[in-house]
Amino acid sequence: MHELSIATAIIERADELARADGTDAVSTVTVRVGELAGVVPDALGFAFEVARDGTALAGAQLVVEQIPGQAWCGPCAEEFPVGMPPFFWCPRCDQPSNDLRSGRELEITGIEPSPASA
Repeated sequence: MHELSIATAIIERADELARADGTDAVSTVTVRVGELAGVVPDALGFAFEVARDGTALAGAQLVVEQIPGQAWCGPCAEEFPVGMPPFFWCPRCDQPSNDLRSGRELEITGIEPSPASA
C-alpha cells in the first residue's frame, strides 16, 4: 500500500510548514488528489490515521478534495471528463486528446493549526 508512504510524506511536510509558521500542533490537513494520481482516497485516509500517531499531527484530520480527470479537445475547444480508466477521446467530435488539464494532482492545499497552538 503506497498510500502509507504518501501519508507519511504529507505528515512530514505539513509538520515542516506548520513549524515554519510558528505552529506546533495541526488540526486539519487538506490535500487535493486527482482521479488519475493512482491514490485511493480511503486508503490514504486510513494510512494518515496510522502514520500521524506520535507526531505533531497526532490529532489532525485529513480532508481529501478529489479532483476529476479532465482533458481538453482543441478542435471542439471544450474540456471533457476522461473517467477511470481514462479515455482520452472527445465525446463530441470523436478525436483523441493529449491535453490533460486535471486529474494528476497530489498536493497539500491547507493546514489548520490546533486552537491551542494558534
